[in-house]
Amino acid sequence: MNTFNTLSSTILNLHTTLQRSALQSVNRTLTIRNWIIGQHIVEYEQHGEDRAQYGENLLLKLAQSMADTRGFSERNLRLFREFYRAYPCLVDVVYEEIGKIGSLYAIPIDINGTSGSQQNWQLPTAKSDNSEIHNEFSPEPKELLYHFSFTHFAELMRIADPLKRAFYEIEGIKGNWSVSQLKRQIESLLFERTGLSKDKRGLIQTIHAQKQIACIDDILRDPYILEFTGLPEQQQFSENDLETALLDNIQKFLLELGNGFCFEARQKRITIDNEHNWIDLVFYHRILKCHILIDLKVRKFRHGDAGQMNFYLNYFRDTIMTSDDNPPVGLILCTGRDETHVRYATAGMDNHLFVSKYLMHLPSENMIREFLETDKERVVLKLREAQACYGER
Repeated sequence: MNTFNTLSSTILNLHTTLQRSALQSVNRTLTIRNWIIGQHIVEYEQHGEDRAQYGENLLLKLAQSMADTRGFSERNLRLFREFYRAYPCLVDVVYEEIGKIGSLYAIPIDINGTSGSQQNWQLPTAKSDNSEIHNEFSPEPKELLYHFSFTHFAELMRIADPLKRAFYEIEGIKGNWSVSQLKRQIESLLFERTGLSKDKRGLIQTIHAQKQIACIDDILRDPYILEFTGLPEQQQFSENDLETALLDNIQKFLLELGNGFCFEARQKRITIDNEHNWIDLVFYHRILKCHILIDLKVRKFRHGDAGQMNFYLNYFRDTIMTSDDNPPVGLILCTGRDETHVRYATAGMDNHLFVSKYLMHLPSENMIREFLETDKERVVLKLREAQACYGER
């Protein structure tokens, strides 16, 4: 039906769709520009006739020469150079795209990537010695260029390990992650956590499906990686040592816990009939609006630990929780656990009580490599689906 509302809706849809397309096009063009600038810098450093007189100050001098042009600081030029070095595999798709831009805006660019008569050295079309960083698990160059902005690439370039970078490239494309989402997954050690998970595929699916925190199950992790404490994996240390190390590194511990945790108390005292008990750590979750009580153990889980935590939770429900709060949550952090013991120890309890492991060191690369090898077919399928979505733009 041709009505005013239909007309208004159509115009708004067109505006939203084309505006989004325009922004994507601008982002892609800037990414291409930055890569080519990096290529020019590297080529000059290798073949420039007067390069010796600038030496290590090349980028500084270059930035000073373009001080009136926004976006060409020494730091940015360094990033552009690193971008080219880290992603030499983009060469073909970059010049395919720049060729389209050149024909559209009459920019004289030949097949070797030279632009106008000012360019007097030959730009390479082959991959550099760093090309091995794009191993067999990395997405195709066109998929990288069409899915990621330069800011995405800047985050990815910070990852030195080729396998780890490929992991985030793949998952970033599948999940259509924003820069902040990509950064959050890197900082929360998704790569390492996947390697440790018994259900790797399930963990990844949960990450991609999670739009916002809906319940406590979405925020609690297993395992927690506490490498930042500096405590050894094998040697003995006390619960007080662990607690002190966590609070000495409170910023990193909050990052490991995840979004929404606010530190409230250490060794929170509970007194009943002149008998004192202490809860190791107390946090408040501002999104779920509930207290989270953490009990630290420097040993495996025992069934008595659940009873102790249940006691703390009941106390909080009766005396601390306000009408605006949700019921408190208990988290027992231990070095290991038997699933059967946990199930029997927590069965029948009304409270939210969880048991998670913690590790003092990250897993080996082989654990992730094995996951990617066994899951390669699923990855390829997802990437093909993504390619079909954006098509030949």
